[in-house]
Amino acid sequence: MKKKESATNPLFYERKNFWKEAPSTERQAAMDFAVPYKQFLNVAKTEREAIAYTLDVLHKHKFKAFTDKKKSHRVYSVFRGKTIAIAVLGNEPLTNGFNLVGAHIDAPRVDLKQNPLYEDSSSAMLCAKTHYYGGIKKYQWVSTPLALHGVVVKTDGSLVDICLGESEDDPVFVIPDLLPHLARKEQYTKNIGDAIDASRMNLVFSGMVEAGSTETEAARAYALKLLNDRYGISEHDLLSAELELVPATPARDAGLDSSMVVGYGQDDRICAYAGLMAVLDNLDAKPKRTMIAYFSDKEEVGSQGNTGAHSVFLQDFIGHLLDLKGETNSAANLRRTFINSQILSADVNVAVDPNYPSVHDRQNAVLFNYGVGISKFTGSGGKGGCNDANAEFNAKVIRTFNDAGVFWQTGELGKVDEGGGGTIAYILANLGAEVIDCGTGLMGMHSLYEMCSKADLYSTYRAYKAFLLAD
Repeated sequence: MKKKESATNPLFYERKNFWKEAPSTERQAAMDFAVPYKQFLNVAKTEREAIAYTLDVLHKHKFKAFTDKKKSHRVYSVFRGKTIAIAVLGNEPLTNGFNLVGAHIDAPRVDLKQNPLYEDSSSAMLCAKTHYYGGIKKYQWVSTPLALHGVVVKTDGSLVDICLGESEDDPVFVIPDLLPHLARKEQYTKNIGDAIDASRMNLVFSGMVEAGSTETEAARAYALKLLNDRYGISEHDLLSAELELVPATPARDAGLDSSMVVGYGQDDRICAYAGLMAVLDNLDAKPKRTMIAYFSDKEEVGSQGNTGAHSVFLQDFIGHLLDLKGETNSAANLRRTFINSQILSADVNVAVDPNYPSVHDRQNAVLFNYGVGISKFTGSGGKGGCNDANAEFNAKVIRTFNDAGVFWQTGELGKVDEGGGGTIAYILANLGAEVIDCGTGLMGMHSLYEMCSKADLYSTYRAYKAFLLAD
């Protein structure tokens, strides 16, 4: 967003509304860009599905895995099926630094427990125990249609993909809520965070029994028979499964003008999609610096584990790139490479909600339709857990966006002491790189139906595209 002359003072900073200021070709491009994005949201509701989508696109653009014997300047590496790094090698030595856009592809959800099934004596129904993942409002997940996604690794080591509830012919699942007529003591006397007891977020899995069955747990037996007939699995196999409950509703246009997208998992797959498209649309550019897109797992629970941003995967990936470039793959060279690199922590921000404006400092908050959001810092309280980017790098990113005609704005995550949150920015900055948070503003973040502006989605893509080619 270039600084424009104000009617009152040419020195003032003013945001620019995309729909008001962008040329008609850009306005149409923003609407068009959202069409495949909605398709992506519909088929990539889990980390593994996001990786599968990404691999399919990469193979169409002739990217090669590191393990491929044919050398290529377009490479990728997948780790544990849940995190991926993608690179287009530049002309300069890698030790001069790379440009990286880093997003996460996990999202808040509800998981089935490892030993989930039980026949409930009070209702005579077969139920399944759950454990929620990430920061959710538990009351949003009850009495809503849910689909079951994931994988089951059978006792013989074979893997079975599960996706049940997305097709119109599929059944969906529901965690039933308590009716208001009987909720006075159980729910209405409690704080909103305690009204739904996590231990009671049990799924009604099934209810039929085999005709004439003499089984002690007939509903459980019948359900396991159905699972075995359809997927070839037994209850033993569920112990080594990753099964996630996600909203069964597809992404849709929102608003009378269809200027928005509403759908599950936009935190943070919106930034991952924009980053992936930015890399692909830069393939003919012959970059000086190596371009990298990195999509991590486990951000919603602290980025721990071997697929989270705290793992050594990204460092190992950069080490492989040094080898490909014919540069020394030493610890010193690896450190030098990160120190000379520049990174956008591509994570969403919170846009001002018209129903709750009081939680924001509007002057320093992201608004719908004014472009991608740049956040110098995140964290909570006294910037606890933040990266707090250097002013020099902040200015460089702004110059890059201005030169490319990108609509941008600056914003932070709510008022001071109102709450807060974090991203992977500090993790990557700990490796020595220059890092700043930069992503799309959302309303309803962490809900089942997050909403974005198509103008901001498109501006995010254009921002990442320009940044990846920056000197």
